[in-house]
Amino acid sequence: MQSSAFAFSASSTLPLLRSRTGPAGARSGPSACAASPSPKPFRLAACFDGASPPPVVSKPSMFASSSSPSLLAAWSPLAAGPEPRRRTVEVRAAESEGEATPSSGSLMQTLTLGSLFGLWYLFNIYFNIYNKQVLKVFPNPVTVTLIQFAVGTVVVLFMWGSNLYKRPKISGAQLVAILPLAIVHTLGNLFTNMSLGKVAVSFTHTIKAMEPFFSVVLSAMFLGELPTLWVVSSLVPIVGGVALASVTEASFNWAGFWSAMASNLTNQSRNVLSKKFMVKKEESLDNITLFSIITIMSFFLLLPYTIFAEGVKFSPAYLQSAGLNVKQVMTRSLIAALCFHAYQQVSYMILQRVSPVTHSVGNCVKRVVVIVTSVLFFKTPVSPINSIGTGIALAGVFLYSRVKRIKPKPKTA
Repeated sequence: MQSSAFAFSASSTLPLLRSRTGPAGARSGPSACAASPSPKPFRLAACFDGASPPPVVSKPSMFASSSSPSLLAAWSPLAAGPEPRRRTVEVRAAESEGEATPSSGSLMQTLTLGSLFGLWYLFNIYFNIYNKQVLKVFPNPVTVTLIQFAVGTVVVLFMWGSNLYKRPKISGAQLVAILPLAIVHTLGNLFTNMSLGKVAVSFTHTIKAMEPFFSVVLSAMFLGELPTLWVVSSLVPIVGGVALASVTEASFNWAGFWSAMASNLTNQSRNVLSKKFMVKKEESLDNITLFSIITIMSFFLLLPYTIFAEGVKFSPAYLQSAGLNVKQVMTRSLIAALCFHAYQQVSYMILQRVSPVTHSVGNCVKRVVVIVTSVLFFKTPVSPINSIGTGIALAGVFLYSRVKRIKPKPKTA
C-alpha cells in the first residue's frame, strides 16, 4: 500500500515537489501556496513570497506506520512553522549573486578610467617634447599649428568614414554658432605654439596655470557669474606663484610670456562662448563631436593665413635647403600632431565619465607631470625660487578646482 506523501530532495536548489498518487489515483495534500480543487505541482520557494510563513516538512519517524494519520499530518505542507536556516541561506545566496556583477563592473570602470588618465598624460608629454624639438629647428609656429590641425582633420574624417565614431548631421545654424569657437580655438593653439617656440616648456605651462583667473574674469563679464569669496581667494596663490616664477625664469622673454597669456585668454574665451552660444538643447553636440568639427574648421581657417604669413615651408626641398634632417623633422611633426589630437580626444572621453571638478583636478596633475618631465628631458635650469613659484601656482590651481564646487548659500527672505 502506497502512502500519500511528498517526495522531497535535500539538494542545494529547491526541487519541484509533486504529490504521489494513492491507490485510487487521487492526489492528497493541498498546496500551501494556493488552495485549489486540483492542486498543481509547486516549488517550495514560491511560498516564501507570500505573507504566510513557509511550509515545514517534518521528518517522520522510521517506526511509524505508513498508513498512520499522524504520519500524513507530519508530511502535510499545511503544517506551518519557521524555517530560518533554509530561508536565510537562500536570501544570502541571492544577495551574493546579485552583488557579484556590480563589483566586477565597478572594477572595470575604474581600470578604464585609470587607463584613460594615463593615456591623457602620456600623449600630453609626448606632444610637448616632440613639438618643442620641432619648434627648436623649425621656428615657424603657424605652419606647425596648421600641420597639427591637418593631421587632426585626417583622423576625424577617418573615424567618421570607418564608423569608429558616428558622423554628425550639422545644420547651418550650428556651423554659425560653432564658428566663433573655432576661431578662438585656432588662436589658442597658435599662441601656445608661439610660446613653446620662445621659452621653456615648463615656463609655458606655468603661465598657463593662470587659466582659472581668465575663466573667472570672463565668466563674470559675459555670463554674469560672480565668483564666491573662496574662488577669489584661490586665485591669489595662482597669480602670485606665476609672478614669482616669471621673475626668476632663466628662459624668460616677453614674446613667450605674452603668447602664453594670450593662449589663456583665447582658450577660456572658447569655454565661455560655448556656454553662451551652444545653449539650445536641440543644437547641442557632445564634446568629442564638437571638438572634431572645430578641428576641421580650424584647419580651413588657418590655411590661407599660413600661406600668406609663412608661405609653403614644410616641404622636403625647403627643409633640406635649411640644413635640417627631413625625415626626423617630418616624423617628429607627425608624432606631435597625432599626440596633440589624441590627448584632446582622451580628455573629452574622461570628461564624459567624471565630473568637471574631477577633470579639473586631473588637468592640474597633468600640468605638474608635464612640467617635471620637460625639466628632466630638456635639462632646463630651474632655481629654487622658480620651483617655489611654480609650486605655489599649481597649488592654487588645485585649490581653485576644489572650492569651485562650493555653492553660495541662497539668501533667505
